[in-house]
Amino acid sequence: MKERRLQDDLAQLKRDEELQELEKKVQKNADLYRDLFLEALDGIIFWNNEEGIIEANESACRIFESSEQQLKNKKLEDFVCLSQKKYSKVLNELKQKGSVRDSLVFLMPNGQKKILEFTTKLHSVDGHHMTILRNVTDSYKMEQELRKREAKFRSIFECSIEGIILWNNQFEIVDVNPAVEELLNETKHALIGQSILSILARNKMTREHIKEQIQLHKYTEQSSGILSLTLRNGENLDVEYSTRRNVFSKLNLTTFRDITAKLKMEEQLRKSDTLSVIGQLAAGIAHEIRNPLTALKGFIQLLEDMIKEDHSMYFSVIKSELNRIDSIINEFLILAKPKVVQYIDSDIVNIMKDTIELLKPQAVLHNVQFKFEVEDEIPTIVCEPNQLKKVFINLIKNAIEVMPNGGFITINLRLLEGKEILISIQDEGEGIPPEKLQMLGEPFYTTKEKGTGLGLMVSYQIIDEHNGQIEIESVQGKGTTFLIRLPTRKDDRQNEGIHKHPNDYR
Repeated sequence: MKERRLQDDLAQLKRDEELQELEKKVQKNADLYRDLFLEALDGIIFWNNEEGIIEANESACRIFESSEQQLKNKKLEDFVCLSQKKYSKVLNELKQKGSVRDSLVFLMPNGQKKILEFTTKLHSVDGHHMTILRNVTDSYKMEQELRKREAKFRSIFECSIEGIILWNNQFEIVDVNPAVEELLNETKHALIGQSILSILARNKMTREHIKEQIQLHKYTEQSSGILSLTLRNGENLDVEYSTRRNVFSKLNLTTFRDITAKLKMEEQLRKSDTLSVIGQLAAGIAHEIRNPLTALKGFIQLLEDMIKEDHSMYFSVIKSELNRIDSIINEFLILAKPKVVQYIDSDIVNIMKDTIELLKPQAVLHNVQFKFEVEDEIPTIVCEPNQLKKVFINLIKNAIEVMPNGGFITINLRLLEGKEILISIQDEGEGIPPEKLQMLGEPFYTTKEKGTGLGLMVSYQIIDEHNGQIEIESVQGKGTTFLIRLPTRKDDRQNEGIHKHPNDYR
């Protein structure tokens, strides 16, 4: 019996010890939760519908800039700016789900407004509701500022006149602005994700140039230069570019703009400057040479009549060379001597026919035949007939001289959309290499052994004065075609005599 009682006492003692240990654990957990509640960086508030706020930690007091005593018995909704449309939505979600996470604007007791992000759970602890709050006013303002800046930079990106490409270190295009779409004649959707190198390659950039760009990207933070591209529609572009590596988020930025027109204008100005110098030089040369040349011609004629021995071959060579000098001086004078040009209504078909008849004897000597085609009914144009005839003579003579073994010169006239007359003069010579082709029309540049280069330059100037254009197409081994475009419409300049001089085109 005593043994039984002793066992019961020991069991009770053990239970008491376990209970004490459990109470210690509970107290320890309570202390832990109390510490978490008090020291939490987020504001924590316990509340119920009847009494309002029951308890608030220090962080909550800092957020509301009030003491716990001042917050007690107040209702959270008293601090909410009720004018917010989303407030009713938040309440409905809380009632339906028993919890909600959102953000609202709260009005602090001191009148300050704060944006608080919160999580609320109903009947969380001992039947009380719990709300955890965090002040996100500053981060919200920062986010809004970032969005404004992003919108601002996006606007600049989209509206920039210069093309802008964003691409990663694998050369993949991440974004392009509308200027790029317009310049490359491709959509953003088609460009994004493609390699910028493949874009350059399909726009006919050479492999060597692409390799050069890759090396620049590897070893320099910033690079710039000029690229020459040929688009898929055949259009040639010169673009000036600038690239910066790692502008942000491991992305690279390239800006570029079309400078094709700028380079053409600079080239025209350079030619204009050259023409100006030539004009001044020509006036002096022509004056100094023409007088003694006239004397030489006269004395040669006298000697030929006086000398009885047969030296006709020598006299023929001398007179031929003197005539060539005289012809060069005349070309100089066209460049140097200001003169009034009278434009009249003329039949360009007849001007071309007269030119062909004039050059037929020379063509026969070189075993060259003419094919003359008029495709449409060609209207008359306002022009200076003798100047246009000079252009036609220069180009057709050149065509005859590049075919020493004979062949055909095809001359074609047609009307383009009623606005332009297109005149093509095509030979069957050896053609002109690309590097020489772009030099044609330069002062003193010629592909002929005894040429001066002035004839083609004068032809360019005359066509320019008629508001026209000269283009050259050439395929080596097949021949060269000169294309002359002349407008059919009249303008004020062509209706009256005008004082022409190379300096007028500066």
